[in-house]
Amino acid sequence: MNQFGERIKQLREQKNLLQRQIAHQLFMDTPMLSKIERGERRAKKEQISIFATIFSIKEDELLSLWLADQVYEIVKDEGVALKAIQVAEEEVKYQSKRKSK
Repeated sequence: MNQFGERIKQLREQKNLLQRQIAHQLFMDTPMLSKIERGERRAKKEQISIFATIFSIKEDELLSLWLADQVYEIVKDEGVALKAIQVAEEEVKYQSKRKSK
């Protein structure tokens, strides 16, 4: 699973930008960005806001994909992965309600 990298590539191509143009703005080399797009490396969380600015999209869109990729990597080989995600979802909902009070 590499939804974050796939979305970055899609956005870059839509804007007709080269990998080196994006990599320069992120202070990384072009091969590193290529690996992020292919899912061989993970972007750092701090880079998400830079990507969002470059592509003029909401940071939340990229953050949710980045987090989903992180969760998937942790649970992908577990037989109870779906159940674990459901339990985590309930906990997030519960904590969100508590914080909103």
